[in-house]
Amino acid sequence: MSTASTRSRGFSRRLDSQSSENIGRRSRNVSIARRRTISYNDAYTYALRVAYLAYLLQPRARRRQSVAAPRPRAQKSSASIISDLSLVKDHKSTRLPHGFVGRLENRLTGVFKGIEKEKAYQDEGVRRTFAAFLNELREPGFNKRMREERRAEPLVLIFFSNATKELSKGQPPDDISWKLMVDRHVALFVRIIILILRDHGWDKDRPELASQLSVLEVKLLAHDQDLAQASQKDGGTATTELAPLSYNVDDMPLVQVVVKVFGLRNSQVQSDINKYKDVWTAKAALQDLKTYQVQLNLNTRRTLSNDDFDSNDAFEAWKKAEAGDLSQMMFSIMQSNPETKTSTTGSTLPYLSTRSSDLATIDSGYSEPSEVCSVDALSLADSSNDYSDDHNLYTFIPPDVRSYYRFILLQIVNHELQNRKTNVSEGKAEGHPTTLLSKQSMDLLNEISLRWRIPPSTRAVLFLDVFREKYVEQEIDLDTLDSAFVFVNQPPVEKSRRSSFIPALTASRENWTRADFGVMTHLLSSLHEALLRQLYETMMHCYDTKVPPIGSVMYILENYVEADPNFIPKSEDHEEFRSHVHNGLVEKAKEVYQEHLDKEIPPNTDVWEFYHVMQLGKAVMKLVQRIQKRYKNNPEIMGVNPSPILIKCVLPMYAEDARDIIARIIQQAKDKNEGIGIQDGFDLYKELAEIRQFYISTLPGDTFPIPIEKLLVDFVWRWIRMTDEKVVDWVNQAIKQDDFKVRTELPNDIPSEEQRHSVSVIDIFRFLNEFINPIVQLNWNDDVGYAKFMTAISKSIGAGVARYCEVLEQMFSREMDRLTPEQESSLSQSRQEKWMQMAKEAWNSKEKIEPFQFFPESFVKLNNIEYALHQLDKLERDINVDACADVLAKNAPPSLKHPRKTTNYVFTVKIVEAEDLKGCDMDGLSDPYVSLADESQRIFKTRIIYDNLNPRWDDTVDIITKGPQNIIATVWDWDAVGSHDYMGRTSLKLDPAHFADFVPREYWLDLDTQGRILLRVSMEGERDDIQFYFGKAFRTVKRAEREMTRKTTEKLSAYINHCLSRRALRALLSKGITMSTVSSYFNRNRAPTASGPTQAEIEGALDTLFTYFDDNFSIMNQTLTAEAMRTVMARLWKEVLVTVESLLVPPLSDKPSNQRPLTQQEVDVVSRWLLLLLNFFNAVDEETGEANGVPMDILKSPKYHEIQSLFFFYFEPTDNLIRTSERMASATSARHQANRNRLSAPPSTLSPFSAIGGAAGIPSARRSKSIMLSRNLGTMKKAKQEKWREAQAEPNDDMILRILRMRPEAHAYIRDRSRQKERLATAAAADLIVKQSLMAGNGGRMASILPRR
Repeated sequence: MSTASTRSRGFSRRLDSQSSENIGRRSRNVSIARRRTISYNDAYTYALRVAYLAYLLQPRARRRQSVAAPRPRAQKSSASIISDLSLVKDHKSTRLPHGFVGRLENRLTGVFKGIEKEKAYQDEGVRRTFAAFLNELREPGFNKRMREERRAEPLVLIFFSNATKELSKGQPPDDISWKLMVDRHVALFVRIIILILRDHGWDKDRPELASQLSVLEVKLLAHDQDLAQASQKDGGTATTELAPLSYNVDDMPLVQVVVKVFGLRNSQVQSDINKYKDVWTAKAALQDLKTYQVQLNLNTRRTLSNDDFDSNDAFEAWKKAEAGDLSQMMFSIMQSNPETKTSTTGSTLPYLSTRSSDLATIDSGYSEPSEVCSVDALSLADSSNDYSDDHNLYTFIPPDVRSYYRFILLQIVNHELQNRKTNVSEGKAEGHPTTLLSKQSMDLLNEISLRWRIPPSTRAVLFLDVFREKYVEQEIDLDTLDSAFVFVNQPPVEKSRRSSFIPALTASRENWTRADFGVMTHLLSSLHEALLRQLYETMMHCYDTKVPPIGSVMYILENYVEADPNFIPKSEDHEEFRSHVHNGLVEKAKEVYQEHLDKEIPPNTDVWEFYHVMQLGKAVMKLVQRIQKRYKNNPEIMGVNPSPILIKCVLPMYAEDARDIIARIIQQAKDKNEGIGIQDGFDLYKELAEIRQFYISTLPGDTFPIPIEKLLVDFVWRWIRMTDEKVVDWVNQAIKQDDFKVRTELPNDIPSEEQRHSVSVIDIFRFLNEFINPIVQLNWNDDVGYAKFMTAISKSIGAGVARYCEVLEQMFSREMDRLTPEQESSLSQSRQEKWMQMAKEAWNSKEKIEPFQFFPESFVKLNNIEYALHQLDKLERDINVDACADVLAKNAPPSLKHPRKTTNYVFTVKIVEAEDLKGCDMDGLSDPYVSLADESQRIFKTRIIYDNLNPRWDDTVDIITKGPQNIIATVWDWDAVGSHDYMGRTSLKLDPAHFADFVPREYWLDLDTQGRILLRVSMEGERDDIQFYFGKAFRTVKRAEREMTRKTTEKLSAYINHCLSRRALRALLSKGITMSTVSSYFNRNRAPTASGPTQAEIEGALDTLFTYFDDNFSIMNQTLTAEAMRTVMARLWKEVLVTVESLLVPPLSDKPSNQRPLTQQEVDVVSRWLLLLLNFFNAVDEETGEANGVPMDILKSPKYHEIQSLFFFYFEPTDNLIRTSERMASATSARHQANRNRLSAPPSTLSPFSAIGGAAGIPSARRSKSIMLSRNLGTMKKAKQEKWREAQAEPNDDMILRILRMRPEAHAYIRDRSRQKERLATAAAADLIVKQSLMAGNGGRMASILPRR
């Protein structure tokens, strides 16, 4: 235990400040003991006397010798001995307890079965006798009478009767030796009764009954020696006599203890014993007890008196116990030394010591008071009362027993501690602190306390006081002190008596003396002060790496000192202690932090790096976490919590130092024009962010001193700029290293869905994630800053994705537009050979058309695009694009919340269709496509529409410009052989000023040769917006997917047009010229009969097309993913619908058409074909009924329903069609007017997806192809669903007008209706401008089309 430092001087002892009334009233004897000086020799002498007396009174060995047979002595019969029980007065204390008979029956059963532990009950004769009595006891009548009477005499008498009968069986009439065995068996039965009473604690309530039973047992066992007399053949007897005492100290165990404790030689002690053995006799010991008893009875104050106790009851209880103990001790002396008996009036005392193993356990060296047979022999009436001199009053009892006892106890403790140190140093023993005293030392103290009549409470208090003194003087540690408290506080062991010389302190203290109370209060106060000093010193090391254990101090303080009822707590002591500890820990925390600062931060500022700041932070956090973990279970110690004190001191100091050091490092790097590593900045941010989070959680209300984001934001922008420069290059490298093959382990393995895309797209998105992850992992605490980071990153992502799609589209187009071997050979043919080849192909057109030989690499590229679309959507969700946009919108400065001037513009040009183009081929048709170009280069090229002068492309391209730009649209006729033919040209100026309202516009542009072309143009301002960048990237990927899918289906569309053409219809319906047709022609009198193709013939007409589809689909299915395959099939289905639609009606126009209507039979065939194709693309499994192809909701698109409406209106009269169209136009006008009225409502009630243009019967003015509505798969899906709902919910007369184009009489109506629609479209555009103005006042110009979360 360390010495208290100067900080603990405030914990001065408080005992002296207490008034004498508080303790002095209870410590008269203590004061006397303090004034008396005990000499070493006197203490030794009195300890030696007690140890020597124990030798005199110990049971001595007996030796056997043969002597002449004495004259027969008078024997007392067992019946007369048992009859003594009848002399006991019949009252409650002499009756057996309730339930005793049942317990007795169980115990007797155990004897009978041989499970009784004591050896005497294992004898077969004993078991037989007990069995006979057990049968008698189980008789109902006897058992009931015993339970009611509850007296011991009938039980013993009945057992005596049964034992007599049982033992007399088979004995000769002249042999009476068995009668002696009856006494022994009865004694064993009485012992069973005594054991039952003791085991259940019933002997304490019935002391008289227990005493009489014990005496009876002793008397019955007095004749045990007679069992051996019958075996003597010569008439003599074998007897025993006590062995004489040697008076040698080597034979005296307790004297040996005294020798060791006082450090004397055996010879010196032997000399003292020889000198005083005539004085230190058993008779003198008996006289001491008699004298003590006289002093006690006369209340001469030479013993404890009423004034020494707090209550008269306590004194009387102590006095009563002393009287019983004195009687037993005197009886024990007289029993072991018969020469000390002066007179006896009772019967002869039985010799108890020879059968101590068979009798009840004797505690404290003497028997129970109930075992005294005659009190007359202990009479002290003749004793002298003249005790004028204290020193001559007793022989064995010192004048001041408390002082002498404490002195001897102190010497014994010193001796034991020295032995422990010696054993530990020599390695002989571990020296466990719980082994306070050896058994020999405890025996000596037990003997001293009994002979000197020291109260049990005094023994315990003095024992603790000695160890208190040792602890205060730093001679023992906390474990030893704890063991001392454990020693005096352990409860008695059940079913056995306490063998310690000290009673438990947990027992009631009502009978304590005042001196004991005073000493206990003093030692607790002294210990409390010393333990607080120890606790303070220990807590001053709580921030060290290895801290001394604090649990022992706290345990003793809380469980032994402060929990003791005699402890007097003082609140000011605790407050003073808390204050000193708090101040000490603050200074200690500063010292510890300074040590870490000196260790981690170099003294030279020129070599400072972020690494040093991180190391210091890690050291501080490690220290804090270690202290938190250390005091997790016990955070507060005497009202002081070391962890918060450390945190409040260390973390702010570190934060302030780190802030200054970081600023200094950054400034030095700027001065030297040197860059600090980006990863160093990221690592520092992570470390500081963790510390900040811990700082805020542990110090709520305090602001973290380091502006981390402000200091380190430049490192993030450097990372973004550096990575942005590498994105396109990494994309090019990934494409360059990719062979675009499925990733199977073996070439012939069938690839799984995950293996059908190549490594380039995986590498690119792995790189993009690696681009984002470092910033995401920073957990940037500034939401606005994080949103700005993600906005910049999204722009880089869009650039990389656009580059990937561009390269893949180019590669895919080259693979799809490659020449066939026949086309390559035709390049070397002459013009005449080319014409002959074309004629040959036309003649053989009925032959089977071979499927296009697709490259697997081409489909892998399409799979890559599909994979990129989903990965981009996942990236958008991970970044949480909408949340970033909301944060930027909410935190934008007021000047930025208004629409900013846009510098870049994105024009979306859709090449819809053309009319009345010039025929360039021999059949009068053309294969037109359109190319867009500006003044310098070609921008875009549409797909090719074969054999059509009214083609519909619906191809879209984005054109980015900073100002007005002219684009030129040129229509070309594609030729498989030779150069392409020029069909016409037109131009359009893309001026942002004309599209300031951001409303889409349609332009019919006349070609310079013949015909016209329809362009639909919309504009968006390119903004620095994360949603815009992701929308642009999504639209780029989706457009690439659409173009690649379209190029794939184009390879199949030629055959679709061939099989679903009017020529195919005529071939199916034409029967050819036969004899029957000729005869029927000349037989004019026969009525004509209508005939048509059968269902089998109609279905058979599509067999070649289905076979063609199956051949191509099987090729695709080997490489395409399931989703890409469905996309291709859905696109092909759209081609089928467009082909069927063109078969039925011409395109929508205000001019009449030369296309003739189909007949009823032809329409029926087309309807049947459409149903067959629907089922083919749906591909329902005949067994399971599950659709394996394109889902039905995709197949039954708005275009499909329009064709179904064609079948309904196709043969209606012209007047009916015109009336139906007029009704639809009226309904459309009414809806338009209702929409205009809604514009006066508050802006919040306007739907962001309202379609004024759709209501006007023209394509919707809502920008369904807007970049912002294509920013992820979710918004794209919603836009598509909205478009379908509009097409189904708003009927229009377009299909009726297309039917009317084939009827010359409706030409005027078609022209008027077209002009009406143009007027409605103009009004709808104006209304949309008004609506957007209203919406702009409630959240910006994009609020009408951009729903926010």
